[in-house]
Amino acid sequence: MSKILVVDDEAIITMQLEERLHAMGYTVVGMAASGEDAIEKARRLMPDLILMDIVMPGRLNGIEAAQAIISELDIPVVFVTSYADDVIIEKAKQVRPYGYIVKPFNELEIKAAIEVALFRKAAELEMKKIAEAARARAPPGAAPGAEGVPEAEYLNLPEVKTVLLKDIFSDIVLFLYTDPSVKDPIFKFAIEAGLKKGGRIFFAYHRSVLQKYFLQEIRDGGMFTRRVKKGELFFLPRILEKCTATLPPAGPPGSLQILLDFSDTEEFADIIAVKNLVLARKEAGVPVTGIIGMNMADLDHNQIRLLSEGIAKIIVSTGKDTTISFAHPTFPAESLTIVPQATVEDVVKKMLEPVILSLLEKPISGYDIVHEIHNRYKVLIPQARIYTVLHDLELAGYLEMKISGKSKLYSPTEPGKKYLRQRLNEFKFVFRHILGDESGAPDKKA
Repeated sequence: MSKILVVDDEAIITMQLEERLHAMGYTVVGMAASGEDAIEKARRLMPDLILMDIVMPGRLNGIEAAQAIISELDIPVVFVTSYADDVIIEKAKQVRPYGYIVKPFNELEIKAAIEVALFRKAAELEMKKIAEAARARAPPGAAPGAEGVPEAEYLNLPEVKTVLLKDIFSDIVLFLYTDPSVKDPIFKFAIEAGLKKGGRIFFAYHRSVLQKYFLQEIRDGGMFTRRVKKGELFFLPRILEKCTATLPPAGPPGSLQILLDFSDTEEFADIIAVKNLVLARKEAGVPVTGIIGMNMADLDHNQIRLLSEGIAKIIVSTGKDTTISFAHPTFPAESLTIVPQATVEDVVKKMLEPVILSLLEKPISGYDIVHEIHNRYKVLIPQARIYTVLHDLELAGYLEMKISGKSKLYSPTEPGKKYLRQRLNEFKFVFRHILGDESGAPDKKA
């Protein structure tokens, strides 16, 4: 879990950042309100990254504090500021920051900046290790580029791999992760898939922000949530027994999808009891599916063995070098494939239209589409590109736009629903044709 120091003289900004960073899975190790305070806390706390305001009271501003921290401690700094004029940007560039975010910011911008900065730092450290190892093996006095001494620009950097998952929501799945930031997109997608299929959903968690996305479903009774605080896990088996006792032995709408996120692993015996209860109910014929998620950072191999006993499907996310992507479930693909993240990014950016069309099944804003694409595929798309596609569909009569609060929500019209199905089927048919699978054909219902 990455440690972050927040530096800003506005208390409301630091509180907002602390709340959002905790929700994203980061640890806020401290907060500072001046350049001098930032240097002192950086020395004492040694964070992995610093979010730094520029204009602050005191003898040192954010740029000067960043210069001292980077030169002395080599800690990456991302500037978060209200100032974006050329003079300040030029001054900021001189300290070689790892990012520059202009207020007001959103969660997507903050998370993207942090992840890019952390990955860049990890890549630099890896390159430094390889260069030092190469120099150690080289004969005394040998110059870079000599035989056996690789040039720095040709050193291998860590390659991010993407795990492509499909149809993991038809059984009980164990999801083990080390980076908490990967779990919310998986659970959000599972909830959406469950709501689409019908039946009931039960979501229990230690810490999550997903409830805000499903307020209407919670009010309507299609989804039940329960925050499990420390020391309260022993209540969960009783709740699950009540949820499953009334289920008929049939599929939707009588099925139950459970989503259990155990980010706190101290009450391990209770977690095993919950897992065994779920498996026993399923074996008895109760229509239960879902995901049991667990932060495995503090688990040993015996605990992981106990967790996985009886569960056929297990997904492991090993860290920031492995990304998990879950696509729209209607396109046929292998259940698990590993490809370079660069390939995923290339395909999403060049084939953006079907990606957007697959997200238009319910009212959604352009910003939420950007957020969803980043969550699912770890690809950042400019909002302008999204709104260009939405505007064209609206002009053609396939989408209608409604104002909800401050958001513009787009939803398909009746002709639009038919057009979206037909267009997605056309894309699928062409993909199959290109890849040599001529057995597929567009769905007849289109």
